[in-house]
Amino acid sequence: MLAEDLIGILAGVFTTLAVLPQIIKALQTRKVEDVSPYMFFILCLGVGLWTVYGIFKMDWPIILTNGISFILNSLMLGIIITQKQHGI
Repeated sequence: MLAEDLIGILAGVFTTLAVLPQIIKALQTRKVEDVSPYMFFILCLGVGLWTVYGIFKMDWPIILTNGISFILNSLMLGIIITQKQHGI
């Protein structure tokens, strides 16, 4: 494995996992009033497009990291929408 491949994989992993602390905090505290749903919507759109780009290029690190990131960020967006609808 080339150093540039390792750097790319690590960058994808860290970027993908970056949302986990926010998801955990939102689930524990049920407080999301200061979290922007628009930011997560735009982020989902971006990583979704990166996933499609990866599919066109058949680049598995891009597909996997952005696909997982799309799922995690969509989960956070769902938490935000659900909590704000319930007024919690």
